[in-house]
Amino acid sequence: MDKPNYLPEVKAHYESLPYPPVDPQDEHKRLARTWLDELPMMNHYCFGGRQQFRSGFRVLVAGGGTGDATIFLAEQLRHTDARVVHLDLSGASIRIARERAAIRKLSNIEWIEDSLLNLPTLGLDRFDYINCSGVLHHLADPDAGLRALESVLKEDGAVALMVYGAVGRTGVYHMQDLLRLANRGCGEAEKIAQAKEVLAGLPPSNWYRLAGDLYKDDDTDAGIYDMLLHSQDRAYTVPQLYAWLADQHGFRITFSDVHRGRFPYLPEITLPMTAPHIRARLAGMAERDRHAMSELLIGDLIRHLCYLTRTPQAQAPYGDPDFIPYFFHEPLSAQGLAGMFAAKDKPTILRHEFLGMTAAVDAGRYSGRIFGFIDGRRTFGEIFDLVRAHPAHKAAPPTNAELFADFKASFDLLNAIERILLRHVTCR
Repeated sequence: MDKPNYLPEVKAHYESLPYPPVDPQDEHKRLARTWLDELPMMNHYCFGGRQQFRSGFRVLVAGGGTGDATIFLAEQLRHTDARVVHLDLSGASIRIARERAAIRKLSNIEWIEDSLLNLPTLGLDRFDYINCSGVLHHLADPDAGLRALESVLKEDGAVALMVYGAVGRTGVYHMQDLLRLANRGCGEAEKIAQAKEVLAGLPPSNWYRLAGDLYKDDDTDAGIYDMLLHSQDRAYTVPQLYAWLADQHGFRITFSDVHRGRFPYLPEITLPMTAPHIRARLAGMAERDRHAMSELLIGDLIRHLCYLTRTPQAQAPYGDPDFIPYFFHEPLSAQGLAGMFAAKDKPTILRHEFLGMTAAVDAGRYSGRIFGFIDGRRTFGEIFDLVRAHPAHKAAPPTNAELFADFKASFDLLNAIERILLRHVTCR
């Protein structure tokens, strides 16, 4: 019999402790959302804002576990002809995911119990979108896993990837080393029990404890084992991801942290205003260097989430009057933003307490009025016509190019936190 191309310890782990831990009956109460799998986000960053998800759209969830991403994607695509393939090594995890799908009466999912490393041999058609969250960093050879995903990805398709962040997980790796020393020769139950003992009495100076509630996955046995006792675990810095994903495989990388969007990777937002000399140098730095600087500055990126695409047209273009700007992820008042971004002699300060973000932006002359006309259906062209119709601008109406230039800083700031996205008028 051929030797399996996966780590048997990893398979045994997820058969014993399916992950993430979930009660299928919770599907009666709420739908678990997965950040990168929101269709509007996916459309904006991966499909040029033109994807309607109604023409044979094919999704693969590679390493789908107990089903969070699979259920969320299938629910969003319920009324289309799209198909979702859930692939996982753990039969126990798949059984939980299938029970969740049955409760929701989802019939657009295909289930495959296998290793993602076998994707090239499974005879599957290529996919428009692949979710691979929290999987590659548990492989003996993560690059083999990525190559397997590439083998079934359409040329203009996209991958939503999550791997661990080395900087943010510093305390986790201290704990892993500690428990590895303590748990030699112990079985699974004993390892978990001893980890709980240690967690209950960490000294104040311990780096894991100093991180406070940054590590929130230690309240269940499955969470403790996955985070602190895993047999195969690695993490990445931003430079390592660029070297691997961009330089080696030719992907374009778009980072987006859960709830916070791209801003944790943007030093123009994360650097304090009291660092003018460094801020002045940002414009001359390569994007990957700016992202690496911000990762080290903010320090709390315990995982890296990103879209991987190959086509230059993957992201919806700013500057096209046929695109619709719309608010996303939280209710925003067009009139409230119109007042906040009204023309003034000093920068507009945007404070978002939940995100822990404060940023200053020059709102220009027209941003307030543009925000006031955003309703999720009007195109930029239609909004700009309304701005030009204002009595204050009739004598010298601004051109589309002037309005796009004036609004760009305000748009970029809200887009950096994924609170404003774009879609083409054909998706109205």
